[in-house]
Amino acid sequence: MIRFLLRFIGLWLLAAGFIFVVYDGTKSIAANSLLLTKVNDVWSNVNQASLVALKPMLDKYSTTLWDPGMTTLLDQPIALALGVLGALLLLIGRKKKPLIGYGR
Repeated sequence: MIRFLLRFIGLWLLAAGFIFVVYDGTKSIAANSLLLTKVNDVWSNVNQASLVALKPMLDKYSTTLWDPGMTTLLDQPIALALGVLGALLLLIGRKKKPLIGYGR
C-alpha cells in the first residue's frame, strides 16, 4: 500500500513538473528569452504564510540551514524540483525484483 502511494504521488509530481515545463516554454517563446518559474514564486503564490514561517523555524536549529541551504533550493526551477522529487518517490516505491535461483 505504501509503495502504491509513493508511486502515485511520484507520478503526479512528474506530471506537475511537465506542466511547468510547458508553462515555462510558452512564456519563454512569448518573451523571446528564457524564463523559468522558481520554487519560491510558486510557494509564495500558494501559501505565503508558510514560507515566511519557515525561516524562523530553520534558524532555530542552525543559521546555515536557511541561507545557503534553503535559499538554494528555493531558487531552483519548479519543473526541476518536481521532476527530481517525483523520480525519487518512484524509485523508492518501485516493486522489488523477484529472486531468480538460489539467492539466499
